[in-house]
This record gives sequence, structure tokens and C-alpha cells, in this order.
Amino acid sequence: MDDSELILPDTSRRDARHAAIRLLSRREHSADELKRKLKTKGFNPALIEQIIQELAQENLQSDERFAESYQRSRRGSGYGPARIQQELKQRGVSEDIIAAVVIADDSSWAELAKQVREKRFGLALPESAPDRAKQMRFLQYRGFTGQQLKYALSNDTEILID
Repeated sequence: MDDSELILPDTSRRDARHAAIRLLSRREHSADELKRKLKTKGFNPALIEQIIQELAQENLQSDERFAESYQRSRRGSGYGPARIQQELKQRGVSEDIIAAVVIADDSSWAELAKQVREKRFGLALPESAPDRAKQMRFLQYRGFTGQQLKYALSNDTEILID
């Protein structure tokens, strides 16, 4: 008999649903995160799948909402689009949702890269090659693209116009 054929008591089902709702009441979770957390609590994998599907149908769990919330939070912490996309992928969010939520070529990312650089290193642009390389590595680590780095490390506001 496989997991999908198990007959589970109502209390187990109710407990799994309550556990999922408690997690979602604190913050948005991707379906993948929710599965992982419920598994660690010892719930049956087949039951977890059912509960997550029900919660998604009831609009209590949404990967789209999670991705939007996550993107807003990480962007507010000074992270760029490449890093946010990678982190969402690690959390089990689909490529389609990631592409819709994180628009990497939006010019506001370049402004954010500039603000992050200025916050960390000050208003003055780097004068030496090692300083420039250090700042570039920092911004790359934060997830900014080459064009965004170029903008953040120059006085030229025309860079973003293609």
C-alpha cells in the first residue's frame, strides 16, 4: 500500500492543516517551503500535498504572493535581481512566477545598485582599480547585473539608455 492509499484519522488531517495555517499566518511561504516544514513536523507526505493544494485553492497559500513579498523584502535589504531570482528558485518558485515578479532589466534596479554602493562605500566613486574591483565584487555578490554595476560605478546617467 502506498502513501496515497493511507486512511488517516481526522485529527491528523486537522493537525496538519492547523500547522500549515499557523505557518502562513506568520508570513507567506512557497508551497515547497511549506512542504518541507510540515515534513519536519512528521506529517504524511501525501497528506501534506492534499493540504497544500486545498490551501492554494482557498487562496491561503500562493507562490505568486510569496514571490512578490520575498522580492519586496530582499529588494528593501539591498539585493539585486539575480540574487533574488536565485533565492526564489531555491525556494521552489516556478520560473514563470519568478520572471513575472522580478523584472531584471527595470532601470530602478540600477538606482538601487547605486544606493547600495553609496551606503556601503560612500558617495565618492572608487579612484583605484582595486577599490573599483572590490565594489564590483560586492555588488555582484548582492545580485546586480553588469549594466547595473556600470551605472552604479559611474557618474554617467546615460548608461541605462540603450
